[in-house]
Amino acid sequence: MRATLLSLLLLPLCSQAQIVYDHAVLDEIVQGEQRGHGSLTLRSASGSPTRGFDVTYHRFEWNLDPSVRAISGSVATHFTTTTDLDTLWFDLSDSLTVYDVTRNGVALPFVHASERLAIVFPTTLTTGTSDSVTVSYAGVPPTTGFGSFETGTHNGTPVLWTLSEPYGASDWWPSKEDLFDKADSIDLFVSVPYGNRAAGNGVLVDSIPGNAQVTYHWKHRHPIAYYLVATAVTNYVAYSDFAILPNDTVEVLNYVYPEEVQDAQNMTAQCASQIQLFSQLFGTYPFADEKYGHARFGWGGGMEHQTMTFMGAWSYELMAHELAHQWFGDKVTCGSWEDIWLNEGFATYLSGLCYEFLIPQYWYPFKQGRINNVISQPDGSVFVTDTTDVGRIFSGRLSYAKGAMVLHMSRWVCGDSAWFAGVGNYLNDPDIAYGSALTFQLQDHLEASSGVDLDGFMADWFIGEGYPTYTLPWSQDANGNVDLTLYQSPSHPSVDFFELPVPVRFKNANTDTLIVLNNTVNGEVFSFNLPFQADSAQLDPDLWLISGQNIVTRVSDAVQGDDAVVLFPNPATNMLTIRMPSATGALQLRVLDALGRAVRTGTLTNPQSSDLDVSALPTGAYLLELRDADRTWTQRFVKE
Repeated sequence: MRATLLSLLLLPLCSQAQIVYDHAVLDEIVQGEQRGHGSLTLRSASGSPTRGFDVTYHRFEWNLDPSVRAISGSVATHFTTTTDLDTLWFDLSDSLTVYDVTRNGVALPFVHASERLAIVFPTTLTTGTSDSVTVSYAGVPPTTGFGSFETGTHNGTPVLWTLSEPYGASDWWPSKEDLFDKADSIDLFVSVPYGNRAAGNGVLVDSIPGNAQVTYHWKHRHPIAYYLVATAVTNYVAYSDFAILPNDTVEVLNYVYPEEVQDAQNMTAQCASQIQLFSQLFGTYPFADEKYGHARFGWGGGMEHQTMTFMGAWSYELMAHELAHQWFGDKVTCGSWEDIWLNEGFATYLSGLCYEFLIPQYWYPFKQGRINNVISQPDGSVFVTDTTDVGRIFSGRLSYAKGAMVLHMSRWVCGDSAWFAGVGNYLNDPDIAYGSALTFQLQDHLEASSGVDLDGFMADWFIGEGYPTYTLPWSQDANGNVDLTLYQSPSHPSVDFFELPVPVRFKNANTDTLIVLNNTVNGEVFSFNLPFQADSAQLDPDLWLISGQNIVTRVSDAVQGDDAVVLFPNPATNMLTIRMPSATGALQLRVLDALGRAVRTGTLTNPQSSDLDVSALPTGAYLLELRDADRTWTQRFVKE
């Protein structure tokens, strides 16, 4: 599949020498996307619009000056009632002042308090009624977390930008913060002082001159979630790149700071090949009839505003991550912040796929970096257990890195072709496409394409916490027969065993082969024949699995089996790791020297995995003795 996909790419990757892989890029992306808004409740986790109405259209008219942190204007919202309705509720910060609310030019009573705007109709609207209201307002949006509405400077020039994820839209416009209720289309009319440009969603229809101001009209005709509506204003320089697809050409419109034009052009040129790759893997860029674009703004990282990402810096992986969101996050939006991995896990993984398919030398370090991040702590689920904690929603270790590698493992479990087919079907499901989705819907499509029951996998890896640590003692006789035992120690008690296909590569100087162990129980014994004498074995050599602190060691036939004592490294210099995975309780320990004298005694409280300090022992051979009430186990080791 990879060769076919690569052969379809139409443009080569430009200026590869400028691309430098950096593990820290993910941290920057995460920091740029964490938006703290205090302790907030989950607005909606339902599968249909809430509050008795379905938003169909917004018309935004704003007056903005990047040198003044304030907003004035109006928002007209068109909607259809889904139940009999006498009050319309919007989310809106108390820091803003509502001057009037009208319906067909007639004023309506309203109450604005406790971060909500209640609009009262004179008579009840019956189910299925289409109507609209216009809210006129002004004020200084609150400063929340890292800022949903902010101003700053670049090279001494004022700049203003918005960033509403997850709960910040109501800081600056009367919104309905419901992930399952996307407006079908929007128009933005942004009036700014001459010398400035206003970025926006969709297509720039016109720039309309006025008295000391110019109004930029952006039109977007695709469903859009509330937090993806955005604008940014400064003295942008505009230029376009183009991604050539088999049946389309996508404009990549770039709004960049004048002082950064050359650096920006060097990086944005890379975006064309990323759009081509994602279009081949997951279907044509979802908004190809309008545009894709970048607008520079004053925060680190980036934000995937629909059709126009806001960029805090220029880097290859950041561009790939935010572009990926146009499929995963924008075309299909997570239906609950509990399921944010459907946005961030996919975006992180797709940035890795750019390495896999376009710059393969960075693919292995990308995977290793994400795994190292995950296993840096023993706990944590991909499922967000507390959606009032914005830091938890945007956890770099869990929502991003672990989310990405769980997708990678599901690809391993399902198989390449089935996985890509299932993800494509998920994106194009008519109940999901240009709408919102929950995790079970992704699982359904992966199961349908692969025929694999993923209930256990999702219980372990989406809901469960932690990861496995493997111990694999193996031996091979003169006839090539290999015996091995695969032990597993989960890092967190929420999962007692991770059932996975575990790849192991056996090799010598001339040949190698990959064996996949269908590991269903702890301490499982496997036997098979290799047509060569292996001198080493490597567990998960291509990094398909989240696992850590694994030990693979060759042992003699005498210590192979359920009672194996594994010592590593052997010879040892300072610390000797002792693993006896079948042990169930504490063992008495003795270290005997070559004359049979006990040079170390003690109790091994955790024989399944413990470290013994041997740094003070003289160089030489020793015998480790472990004993319980009934049996004694011995194993030889060497101190270097």
